[in-house]
Amino acid sequence: MNRSLFFGLLIVFGIFVSPGWAQVDRADLDRVVRRGLDWLVRQQSGQGTSAGLGHWTASGGRYPTAMTALAGIAFLCEGSTTVQGRYARNIRRAVDYLVSRSRPNGLIGDPEQDDRYTYGHGFAMLFLSQVLGEEEDSQRREELIDVLTRAVIFSGRAQTKAGGWGYVSAEDGQDFDEGSTTVTQVQGLRGCRNAGISVPKEIIDRAIQYIHTCTLPDGGVQYNSRGGGGRPAITAAAVACLFSAGEYDSPYVRKLLAYCQRNLDNLADRGLGHWHYAHYYYAQALYCQGGEAWEKYRDRLYTRLIREANPDGSWSQGYIGPVYTTAINLTILQLEKGALPIYQR
Repeated sequence: MNRSLFFGLLIVFGIFVSPGWAQVDRADLDRVVRRGLDWLVRQQSGQGTSAGLGHWTASGGRYPTAMTALAGIAFLCEGSTTVQGRYARNIRRAVDYLVSRSRPNGLIGDPEQDDRYTYGHGFAMLFLSQVLGEEEDSQRREELIDVLTRAVIFSGRAQTKAGGWGYVSAEDGQDFDEGSTTVTQVQGLRGCRNAGISVPKEIIDRAIQYIHTCTLPDGGVQYNSRGGGGRPAITAAAVACLFSAGEYDSPYVRKLLAYCQRNLDNLADRGLGHWHYAHYYYAQALYCQGGEAWEKYRDRLYTRLIREANPDGSWSQGYIGPVYTTAINLTILQLEKGALPIYQR
């Protein structure tokens, strides 16, 4: 089926748009984004001083690697880089922190601090690969290339026999695999490859086959290779992952999209952050597709996110905490700026 025809039919059937949703006010959007980014600035450790590590954390001081990378991505989406823009200093400090967390085995992160360190590793690869092209200092550029090269090697060694990744490396986690961490790894690896870092093709190929294997007949992607039922949030993430890997238009992809369209509107958040996680990835997929389907979905989603923003600029839904929710919402709200290479159409 023609791609534009397929998405046109989805609009006709009312999948993306409900009556009463108006086009989003761009001035409101700009104000919400600026307040959100400035709120993230205030949360960065050591802000306004020469001390501090330059990182962010989730609630309770958890997941510093993942939160730092996600916050850094939100600033990159604004258009700032390591060398210019309103948030250049914040980005540089985030880069410094993540580089300082590169371990001899290639892991970016600290297993002693993070019981799900593959998330942080994947997001760190994605963030650092996006700043590599803008780095003007030759010594720092070589350092980033070394960090990312070793990070790719670590990811390859951490991959499970099934082709996915778990919350920790296969060796540390008894070969346990899980869908959402697999998506994070694939996007990070694709970011590295796009930046010119050597990534063995078989690593990504095995991961894509893993997603296919975990897909149920109705199009839902299950929790892991052992079962767990179809998960709307993981399915949305899988679509974005497939797009990142170059699989855009096939009966298989359309089946996953149809599953998302049947289930995401009714996805209960229950304070766990599943709704925001799902739309973080689903927005990426529809934005890459573009056209009227994206525009209708965008206005509906952006209206909700603008309405839910706190007066201080943050979003507080989800048990992981406001840094996480704020960073991913700001990434969603800035996709159309096209500033982040991996999200460019």
